[in-house]
Amino acid sequence: MNPTEINTSLFKRLRFVLVETSRAGNIGSVARAMKTMGFSELVLVAPRCADPLSDPEAVAFASGAGDVLANARIVGSIQEALEGCNFAAAVSARLREFSPPVWTPRAFAAHAAGQDDLHPALILGNERVGLPNEIVEGCNVLINIPSNPDYSSLNLSQAAQVLAYECRLAAVGDTVDERGVGFQGDAASLAQIEGMYAHLEQALVAIGFLNANNPKKLMPRLKRLFSRTQLETEEVNILRGIAREILQHAPKK
Repeated sequence: MNPTEINTSLFKRLRFVLVETSRAGNIGSVARAMKTMGFSELVLVAPRCADPLSDPEAVAFASGAGDVLANARIVGSIQEALEGCNFAAAVSARLREFSPPVWTPRAFAAHAAGQDDLHPALILGNERVGLPNEIVEGCNVLINIPSNPDYSSLNLSQAAQVLAYECRLAAVGDTVDERGVGFQGDAASLAQIEGMYAHLEQALVAIGFLNANNPKKLMPRLKRLFSRTQLETEEVNILRGIAREILQHAPKK
């Protein structure tokens, strides 16, 4: 499988909704945050900036996520924005007296990723005033991002990035794909490693670092050290080459 291929289930189902966003740059930044995590559906409710999809600041802040920005839909109401969704999550740092259940981003992500028939929306409000109470009260849950209680204010794109990251982790797991990254040689055989140890021991004796008559625990400790490295054939050859040079230049006894 190609390293860039992923399970696209949640990536196709999750919608990001921005309500009355004031700055075009924030819309572009959210598009970028979404794309870095594999999401693409962006809906803008009554944005307060002119031409939010083509504004130079929005395009600049999207920085490579121009397709997400260009394909964003602009609607006039939250009802239009949520058409086709069956689960809505308001995002706010401010808790309400009359509020739906409060979830963390991780709880939402697990819930959204675990149900293939769920078409969830994450709703983020205006930069200055957040979401109106009526929108929050109409949602299934309120997402509150755990943060410093003395300064809990994240900007719009930072909040979107946290949410998108948690949703990606829930969808694909937290393992790092190492395929195609860096050089990986053939693992050295046990016989090759034992030969290296014998060669290295000879070299250490030759320069007086190891007393053959009183070796103590030097070689067992070196073996323990190298056993943690998962030696490759080429690495064994390098170490034997070093031992060979030591033997050639060691003083003759």
